[in-house]
Amino acid sequence: MSDEELTPPVEATEQVEQELAPSVESSANLAAGLDIGGAAADVDADDLVERPDPVIRGKIDKFGNAWGTGRRKTAVARVCLKDGNGKITVNKREFAEYFVIERDRELIERVLVATEMKGKVDIDIRVNGGGPTGQTGAVVLGVARALQAKNPGLHQMLHAGSFLTRDGRMVERKKYGFKKARRSFQFSKR
Repeated sequence: MSDEELTPPVEATEQVEQELAPSVESSANLAAGLDIGGAAADVDADDLVERPDPVIRGKIDKFGNAWGTGRRKTAVARVCLKDGNGKITVNKREFAEYFVIERDRELIERVLVATEMKGKVDIDIRVNGGGPTGQTGAVVLGVARALQAKNPGLHQMLHAGSFLTRDGRMVERKKYGFKKARRSFQFSKR
């Protein structure tokens, strides 16, 4: 191929520039006509987008108690929330007595602190299955769902703290031909 075949003719290039020139000028005029910080700035982006109502997974019973169910790994927690002074019981035991690890207690209390409900509600928790970590995660989700059922206005705070997100990670099953889920048996060449 010669250089003449590869380079476009000058006339074609000029024609493309003439076609593009009006659109560039019109966009420049449009930008100049915008009043930044004026009436256009008063329109909030949230007003333009219609958001669906949040899904409320908790329930309110006939006594006005809010119920939420949380799951994590193999643990299941059923949480009952009622107006009170902040007493938390887990399987009919004191909160600090059941969750002896401070990190677990802090994770559960973080939901109440984020929604400013600590000391305003009594919480009765029934949790079974799994270990301490799974039970803590289940209780956090259950408390968050019960709080959302009691006051749907807390949805944004709970969602921002990702307290309403179910952690779907589970233990991977053991496979035959392997020692564990992925660990193979020790291999010996000789």
